[in-house]
Amino acid sequence: MEIDILPGVRGDLEEPLASGPCTELAAFLLSFVDRGWIEVCRVIAWTAPDGSPGFQPGSVIPRGELPVLLADSDNWEYPDSGEWIGCLTLTLTEEGRKIPW
Repeated sequence: MEIDILPGVRGDLEEPLASGPCTELAAFLLSFVDRGWIEVCRVIAWTAPDGSPGFQPGSVIPRGELPVLLADSDNWEYPDSGEWIGCLTLTLTEEGRKIPW
């Protein structure tokens, strides 16, 4: 699976969820977190073995912080700078990898 920040995830959803308010999207994602299927992280910088720069998911954000972060509409918009470092991204857990998405 390819890394993507929340705006990209939103773009992959079907209507009416894709254009719904971020509070509905937050509730949707939190249900997946609570089932143990996904985790939410911030994108961090990474350096490939050949020295080229890239990015990867950072540490898992604690569940208690997620309602506020996921309800913030800024986290669902592409950054004006085009820089993904610090943006929220989703990762599958071991349980999530068992689901035929």
